[in-house]
Order: sequence, then C-alpha cells, then structure tokens
Amino acid sequence: MPPILMYTTPTCGYCMAAKRLLTAKGADFQEINVAAEPGRRAEMVQRAAGRRTVPQIFIGGRHIGGFDDLNALDRAGGLDPLLAAG
Repeated sequence: MPPILMYTTPTCGYCMAAKRLLTAKGADFQEINVAAEPGRRAEMVQRAAGRRTVPQIFIGGRHIGGFDDLNALDRAGGLDPLLAAG
C-alpha cells in the first residue's frame, strides 16, 4: 500500500469522515494536525496547489484533494486500485 498523508484538524467532520473511509479500506495513514502544528499549514497549502481547507489527502505522493474528492474516487472505483498500487 502506498504511503498516505492527510492534513487535518481535530474538529473537522470531513477529516473524521476521510479517516473512517480509509480505515474501513484497511489503509494506514500519517496524519498531520495543522491546528497543533500551525507551521505545517503553509506546507499543506503549497503541496495542495493553494487549497486551504482540511482534509488534504495525498496517496503515494499524489494529491487526491479533500474528503469529497476521496469519496468520489472511491465511488468511481478508483480508490481500491490506487491503494493496492503501493
């Protein structure tokens, strides 16, 4: 499985939904809490091409986007192959 990195905040419902979806897929992920590490928010914005909302999800270095993007990828059948490609 490729490495998964997710920028989050503790009170974000979309972050929790993304974590639930990835956990249900059996995926391990690294989480960066940008509320606890404010300096990492600038890193997130740069890596996510200017997107400032959380979550921002990266799978194998590829920017997926937020929860809606992750969910759409799953519904289209693209998430499982991406997770298996690692």
